[in-house]
Amino acid sequence: MLTSAVLLPTFSFAIGVEGSIGAWNQDPSGYISYKGDQIDVDSNLRYGKKTRPMGRLKIDMPSILPNIYLMATPSRFEAIGQKDASFTFGGRTYNANVPFYSKTRLDHYDIALYYGIPGLKKLTNGVLSAELGINVRIMDLYAKVEQNGTSESKSVTVPIPMLYTGLQIRPVNLLSIEGELRGVAYNSNHYYDLIGRLKVKPVKHVFLAGGYRYQELKIDVSDVKSKVKLQGPFVEAGFEF
Repeated sequence: MLTSAVLLPTFSFAIGVEGSIGAWNQDPSGYISYKGDQIDVDSNLRYGKKTRPMGRLKIDMPSILPNIYLMATPSRFEAIGQKDASFTFGGRTYNANVPFYSKTRLDHYDIALYYGIPGLKKLTNGVLSAELGINVRIMDLYAKVEQNGTSESKSVTVPIPMLYTGLQIRPVNLLSIEGELRGVAYNSNHYYDLIGRLKVKPVKHVFLAGGYRYQELKIDVSDVKSKVKLQGPFVEAGFEF
C-alpha cells in the first residue's frame, strides 16, 4: 500500500487508506425460529440467491496507533413460502400447506482495530504480511412472517465481539492474494466470517478484486434461535493510497 508522510521533529505520521465497493452473491441456508418452531430457509421460507452491495474502508494509522477496518454488509431476503405442518412464530400459529410471506434482514457493520505482525513484511521482502486484532460486529436482525391476517415480527440489534486476522501474499506489485477471518465461539453460539480475495492493480492506486465469502451464524438471543449460512462469490473495485 502506498503511503504519504508528514514529518515532524519528534514524531512521524504515515497514513495509508484503502477503500472499495462491491457486490456479493449471497446463497442462504439454515433455519430460524422465534418463540416457536424451526423454519427452514430453503424448503419453508424458499429464499434464493440475492446479490447485495458491500463496502469496506481500511486506514493504516501512524506509529503505535491501531489500524482501523470498517465494513458494511447488507443481507435481506423476502419470499412466499409454505410449510407442510402448522408452526409457531412469535407465539402465533400458522396453518399448514397455506402460503405465507416472510422477510428477513441480517445486516451487519464491522469495526476492527488491528496491528500488523511486526517484522514479517520486511523479513519476506514485502511478499507476506499479516494482521491481528479485535472486531466488533453490529448485527441488525429482523424477521417477519405473515399469513392471512396473522403477522408477527422480531427485531434485534446486538454487538458481537470477534477476533480478526488477515493475511496478504503479494508475489508481484500488480497482484495480491488475501484472506480474512472474523470469528467468535461461546457456549453453543458461534459466528464465523471467512473471505478469500484475489486483487489485481491495472493502474496506479486502483484495483479490481474477486473472491469468495462464507459466513456461518448460530445464535440464541432475545428468544431468537437461528443457524444460518451465507456464501457465494463477490467482486470489488477500489483504491489504495
